[in-house]
Amino acid sequence: MPPYTGPVTASSLVVAPSLLAADFSRLGEQARAVEGSADWLHVDVMDNHFVPNLTIGLPVVQDLKQATTLPLDVHLMIEAPDRWAVGYAEAGAYNVSFHAEAAQDPAGLAKDLRSAGSKAGLAIDRDTPVEPYLELLPHFDTLLIMTIKAGFGGQAFMPELLDKVRTARRHLRSGHLELRIEVDGGINEETVEAAAEAGADAFVAGTAVYGAADPAAAVRAIRRTVETAAPRPPDGETP
Repeated sequence: MPPYTGPVTASSLVVAPSLLAADFSRLGEQARAVEGSADWLHVDVMDNHFVPNLTIGLPVVQDLKQATTLPLDVHLMIEAPDRWAVGYAEAGAYNVSFHAEAAQDPAGLAKDLRSAGSKAGLAIDRDTPVEPYLELLPHFDTLLIMTIKAGFGGQAFMPELLDKVRTARRHLRSGHLELRIEVDGGINEETVEAAAEAGADAFVAGTAVYGAADPAAAVRAIRRTVETAAPRPPDGETP
């Protein structure tokens, strides 16, 4: 399938370093290390039930809100997000994404998140098709498409999953919907170009940023690559 040439422009791109790859003993310091270069700070919340890993929870997110000026992009990989997600919005998260596979009422939860002050994101895991959820997208601000299996950082990027990005971007374009498409998993300087060309406009990078000697420089390098790759809208169309 050829790359999708859609309404993604360099000015609209977001790079979100993932703290999952950071030094957990220095989270505040690691967050501040990418201020001025990153757009969002991606925070993975895992409960060892929905995914086989345990990371951080609401108290840490509350502290991070005080430790950094970056907007917090919270990715909930948890069971029962209908019960827990709103607390993250109330804690000041900029965007809260929960998994379609775990939510009982995705549209209702999105409404609750917005009412609590955050943007609402719908996350789609590796083995979940995106098509059943396309009609829900008017309720959301972000569609988070995993380009690995959710649960662990450091996995290899799976380019075949970009077909979901292309499908979602076409749907948004045909319905004149405004929604950010975020990709998460194996994003680095080598893989981000393909993700941008598929139609993504937000990019979560963990190991590529926090595994580098200079995290801020790594963010800038990813941004340069993706700005070059991001397709411009066809003549006569606006982003």
